[in-house]
Amino acid sequence: MIIQEKTGFHEANWWKAEQGGIRCLLCPRRCLIHEGKTGFCDVRKNIQGKLYSIAYGHPVTIHIDPIEKKPLAEFLPGSWTFSLGTYGCNLACSFCQNYHLSRGSYDEEKAEKSIFYTPGKIVELAKKEDCKSVAFTYNEPQIWAEYAIDIARIAKEKGLATVLVSNGYITLEAARDLYPWIDAANMDMKGFSEEFYSKMTGGRLAPVLEAIKYFASLGKHLEITNLVIPNKNDSDEMIDGFLDWTRDNLGFNVPLHFSAYHPDYKYDGSPPTPRETLYSIKDKALKLGFKSVYVGNVF
Repeated sequence: MIIQEKTGFHEANWWKAEQGGIRCLLCPRRCLIHEGKTGFCDVRKNIQGKLYSIAYGHPVTIHIDPIEKKPLAEFLPGSWTFSLGTYGCNLACSFCQNYHLSRGSYDEEKAEKSIFYTPGKIVELAKKEDCKSVAFTYNEPQIWAEYAIDIARIAKEKGLATVLVSNGYITLEAARDLYPWIDAANMDMKGFSEEFYSKMTGGRLAPVLEAIKYFASLGKHLEITNLVIPNKNDSDEMIDGFLDWTRDNLGFNVPLHFSAYHPDYKYDGSPPTPRETLYSIKDKALKLGFKSVYVGNVF
């Protein structure tokens, strides 16, 4: 339902009214959002006692990308994907490589008056450009899951696949509604320790691992990316822990991506990731038995 006459924004799912505000149930933060305020992600707002999605219908970036750029190395290889993203994120990674979107925010008055891209319009544009899929990407798309689901419904009818590029920071309640509509995902595992997540992302590792396991349990195509940050998440203990967890919970066939970090946003305490580090991790994973291991951001 689009409340054009009132706010121009779409009523959100996954919330309940509580004394003092609205409890958002989309991600593990479970923000209590007071009247007229937004949650941590800055795109879910309490308006007169209801939760609305500011981002719904208002992508701020649209591109046609090679599917390999997501990165998805083993899903519809060689095809193009119609990619869209909005402002906002539910993590606070100090090393964010895309902070102009994740930390950007809407001018709500301008958003209401801007072009409204209906889910059908997104699919129409994707078909017009001969894309094989629609990708929810760039910022954290799970914070606009309502929009992604509505696009995915129409994409399925029109024969398009759906792709999710995500940090995996979502409640299982919301994941059960979103993930069945997704054909392929690349999930971030930012660092295999709760301490890393707490200090470097402002979040928690456990919900990410739960989301990854749930997505895999649906039989969907899954690939996982680890941005390797020197002296932060590249220790043998953390890499070994991640590889062991993946082997034990997902098996050896899930494609893994280890990508190079470069100083950006608020964190510059580590140098760019050496090529040797990435190839050493790749060799370790291959020797352990993983079938597909890729390195990224190495030129």
